Amino acid sequence: MELRQLRYFVAVVEEGGFTRAAARLHLAQPGLSAQIRGLERELGQPLLDRSGRSVTPTEVGRAVLPYARAALAAVEGVQQTADEFGGLLRGRVAIGLVSGAIGHSFDVASLFADFHDAHPGVEIALSEATSEQMQASLLAGELDIALLGRTEEGPSTGLSFQTVIDEVLVAAVAHDDPLLARGDRTEVPLTDLRDRPLICLPRGTGVRAVFEHACSRAGFRPRISFEAAAPSMLAQLAARGLGVAVLPAGEEPADGPLRMLRIVRPELRGRVVLAWRSSGPAGPAARSLLARLRESLPDLPDPSDQPGPSDQPDLPDPSRN
Repeated sequence: MELRQLRYFVAVVEEGGFTRAAARLHLAQPGLSAQIRGLERELGQPLLDRSGRSVTPTEVGRAVLPYARAALAAVEGVQQTADEFGGLLRGRVAIGLVSGAIGHSFDVASLFADFHDAHPGVEIALSEATSEQMQASLLAGELDIALLGRTEEGPSTGLSFQTVIDEVLVAAVAHDDPLLARGDRTEVPLTDLRDRPLICLPRGTGVRAVFEHACSRAGFRPRISFEAAAPSMLAQLAARGLGVAVLPAGEEPADGPLRMLRIVRPELRGRVVLAWRSSGPAGPAARSLLARLRESLPDLPDPSDQPGPSDQPDLPDPSRN
């Protein structure tokens, strides 16, 4: 059994197929398949189920997978320890991004590029997923760092956050929408959206969770007619009169066929946070990149951490002086 065979096996499982794994490993697919079959022959058990549209681990494969990852991590740890003494950074950093994060006001792409220029031995692997999926991947050790949407329901156990975007949610409507019957309107109560067709981000995103939770507390279920992962697509659908788009205020177009109405009673907020395991990323490369991101990205106060009116500390009574 060779370490490269374990590395190939882990890559196929993580990528869900031989084609993507071969591209990630910069190998020809037939050679990759041959190495995996050789590992299976040596172990005397099939590790992968190739019968479906995607390749998945068998029961034996799922049992073997943690040991394969542990073996690779141990070897990587030996190399990283030696590199640290030589002042070098190597390894792979897995980063999850909520859709649209690259194009926001902060230049994440340049931060990654600058880090790569400074540490060319570090591979940065980017992926997009829903916020729920990324939190689970962080806790499972499949991601090192993520930029994801977060609700106001408190921190997830085992994860730490730094708020980098905190924006109110708005209802984007076409200029002939009935909500604009009163021309000077700039706000819309949440309950006015009760029976309207709505356009929103997919389930699992922070904005969708905040919106659905608020609707539930207001006593209704929102009518989601269209979903799109990109806020710009939500705006385009709303501009064609297909519904009311719910999106962060920072995604407002500078001009065009839409009016933005601030959602009130209650005011809703969409937040994007930098997230990582509270114990810290495992490798020195991921720890170094996390430190760079925390220093370079905005560090906004978390509204859910601020004391409410009933939580304010007692002040001295001046009449007693």
